[in-house]
Amino acid sequence: MTREGGCLCGAVRFKAEGEPLNVRICHCRICQKAMGSPYFARAQFDQRALTVEGETGRYASSENIDRVFCKQCGTRLFAWRRNGTLAGVALATFDDRNAFAPTEHIWVSEKLAWVKLDDGLTQYPGTIPA
Repeated sequence: MTREGGCLCGAVRFKAEGEPLNVRICHCRICQKAMGSPYFARAQFDQRALTVEGETGRYASSENIDRVFCKQCGTRLFAWRRNGTLAGVALATFDDRNAFAPTEHIWVSEKLAWVKLDDGLTQYPGTIPA
């Protein structure tokens, strides 16, 4: 299955082939700052499953991750691992914004105090245990 999406202004479009490896909500402080939001709801794909068209910018938000955004409108689209393996695609950027539902919360130890997690999903204080 192929799902498509893009930025607010339409200058960047992407296609995601197949099913995501996981769908999670990250509450870490880096994601909060990078997304300008209480958390980053994303579907993780192998980078080879993604095709991106349009001009994007990148910002190294950590040692391993680049945040990828539209250079025109600033929409934050991906958390792209620099080692070429994985990319987190922001759920709300898919044309069908309900295509994927998160199954877990990660980094809940850093969530904002006023965010209430009563959805019944598994919660991890940090990343997923190995």
